[in-house]
Amino acid sequence: MEYQRFILDIYIRLHQELALVLKGLSAQELNYQPTPQSNSIGWLAWHTIRSQDRMNADLFGEEQLWIREKWYAKFNRNPDPKESGVGHTIEQAAAFRAPAVQTYLDYYQAVFERTKEYIMTRLSASDLERAVVSPTLGNTSIVEARLIGTIYNFQH
Repeated sequence: MEYQRFILDIYIRLHQELALVLKGLSAQELNYQPTPQSNSIGWLAWHTIRSQDRMNADLFGEEQLWIREKWYAKFNRNPDPKESGVGHTIEQAAAFRAPAVQTYLDYYQAVFERTKEYIMTRLSASDLERAVVSPTLGNTSIVEARLIGTIYNFQH
């Protein structure tokens, strides 16, 4: 199996899993925090999708879909490319209000399609070792680490 197909298979499975997790959840369920120190499912799903969108933009050197396609408005958030939940306080995470499940699914579909296009048409073996500067996070890492980081983010 080519490495691109292997990586893409992981992202396909993550896409399917997120849809299964969100399917049929009400606004109350999306916003529920089991404890005051816990994040809601809605916040976690938003953070996960936002992180992948941000990573894609860093890898491609292009604008985030969050900004370009105005997803921030559909999530009732500010058009801040740095806001992805990284560094949110407990209070900020608790204040997050989830939109309808379909909004998550539509946003993730757009992010997933962009990820898929990159993996299958632009990702080369040498590209995996390319250093990428993240203007939103203020750090540098290689493409491989960014892809793994996004996959790892889904597991938490």
